[in-house]
Amino acid sequence: MEKMRELIDVTNPATGAVLGQVPRGTEDDVEEAFTRARRAQAQWARTSLGERARVLKRLHNLVIDGRDELMDLIQDENGKNRLSALEEVMDVAMTARYYAYNGAKVVRTKRRKAFAPVLTSTWEQRPPKGVVGVIAPFNYPLSLAVSDALPALMAGNAVVVKPDERTPLSALKAQELLALAGLPDGVFQVVTGTGEEVGQAIVQRCDFLMFTGSTATGAKLAQQAAARLIDYSMELGGKNAMIVAPDAPLERAVEGAWAACFANSGQLCISIERMYVHADVAETFIPAFVERVRGMKVGAGREWELDMGSQISAEHTDRIEAFVNDAVAKGARVLTGGHRTGPAFFEPTVLIDVPPSADLHTQEVFGPVVYVEVVESLAQAVKRANASDYGLNASVWAAPATARQLASQLQCGTVNINEGYAPAWSTMDAPMGGWKRSGTGRRHGEHGILKYTEPRNVTLTRGMNLVANGLPRAEFADAMAAALKWGRGLLR
Repeated sequence: MEKMRELIDVTNPATGAVLGQVPRGTEDDVEEAFTRARRAQAQWARTSLGERARVLKRLHNLVIDGRDELMDLIQDENGKNRLSALEEVMDVAMTARYYAYNGAKVVRTKRRKAFAPVLTSTWEQRPPKGVVGVIAPFNYPLSLAVSDALPALMAGNAVVVKPDERTPLSALKAQELLALAGLPDGVFQVVTGTGEEVGQAIVQRCDFLMFTGSTATGAKLAQQAAARLIDYSMELGGKNAMIVAPDAPLERAVEGAWAACFANSGQLCISIERMYVHADVAETFIPAFVERVRGMKVGAGREWELDMGSQISAEHTDRIEAFVNDAVAKGARVLTGGHRTGPAFFEPTVLIDVPPSADLHTQEVFGPVVYVEVVESLAQAVKRANASDYGLNASVWAAPATARQLASQLQCGTVNINEGYAPAWSTMDAPMGGWKRSGTGRRHGEHGILKYTEPRNVTLTRGMNLVANGLPRAEFADAMAAALKWGRGLLR
C-alpha cells in the first residue's frame, strides 16, 4: 500500500483562507526530478538557439495575455497589492522577451584572436552548466521562481526550482505556462517543500545554484556550494539608502519615496529602509513625505487603489513589530505608523532619531519601515549611506549632475536617480546585483546568461606543431622572442 503524501497548506496571509495544498517534497522527490532533468537537458542542449528563443517568446505572450489570472494568484498566496503583483508579471514578460531576442548572440560560439593567426584558429564555446537549482523566496513568488530560470533555459540548461513553501502556487503555474509555450517535459520542474529538505537536496545535486534570500542563509549555501566546487549566484539582503539633495525635485521625491519604501509591503530586497535628507530641504520634504505615507491605503483585495497589502505571515509581522518596538524603546520617534493592524498587517512606518544601538539602524527589516536622518552635507549623506555591510540598491534625488556625482561614490550594485528601484531593475540590458554582503553574481544583461554557461577554448593548429616542431630549440627560442618583439612593436 502506497504511503500517504504529507501535504502543506497554502494560505492567503491577508485573509487566512486556505487556498490549497501541495506535497511536502522529500529528498527522493528531488532525486527523481534531477534524474528526469538530466535526461531532458541532454536533448534540450541540442535544441537550436532559435527554437529555445521561440519558447521564451511564446511564454512572453502567454504571461501578458494571462496577466489578470496571474495577478490574482500572486495576490492570493502572497497578500501583496495589485500594482506589486503587476510588477511580477511584467518582470517575467520582460525577461522572457529580452533573452529571447538577445540570449543567442551572447552564448553562440565566437571566433577569438588566435596566438598565431596563420597557424591557429580559436573559438570560444559556451555550453550550458547542466541542471541549475533555483531556490526562490516568498516575496516575488512568480518572478523570482521563473525569471532567473529563463536565461538558464535559453543557455540550454534544465532547471529545478524550490519555491518558498508558503508561496508555491505561482511557480507551479509557471511550470504549466512553460509547457504550453513548448518547453519539453522535464526541462523545468518545481519541487515543493521546505528548505531544510528540498532546498538542501537541490544544493547537493545541482550544477549551478541560483539563490535569492537572506544573507545568513546565502552564506551557508555558499559554503556548501564551494565544498562541491560548483558556481553560484545570489541576491541577498539590503539596507538600502535614499539621499535627498538640496536641488532635488521635491514634489517628485515625495511621491516617489513612498513607493520606494513601501512597494510590495516593504518586502523587497531593493526597497529603501534609510533616508538621508539634506538640512536645506528637510523642513519641506519630511512633513510632506510623512503626510503622503499617512494617506496610503492599506488592505486586502484586488482594488488598484490599494497602495499596500499584507505581510507574508503573522510570524514575519511579529519580527517587524519587534524591530519598531526596540527602536522606540531606545529613543526613536514614530512620525507615522508604528502599529500592527491585523495578524499579518503592519502600518507603513516612518521613524526619526533612530539611535545606532537600535537593531533596525543596521539590520534589514524587510517590511514597511523606514527611518529618516537629517544631514548637513552631501558628503555626510554618502558616508552614512556607505556605512553598511550591505550594498544592493540606492536612490538619489537631485539634479542630474549632482546625482550622477553622488551615484559614483555609492557602494552598491544599482543606483536609481530620481526614482526608487524600478527603472534600474527593469533595465534588462544592464547587470543587477549586490556588493558586499548583498550578494554575488548578477542578474540581467550578458552577465545574467553567461553565468549559466561553462566557457570552452577550442583552438585548431594547422601545418606544423607549435612546440614539438623539429626546430633546434635555441633557434625556436630566438624565433619566438623575435615574433613577440615584432608584435609588441606593431601595437605601439
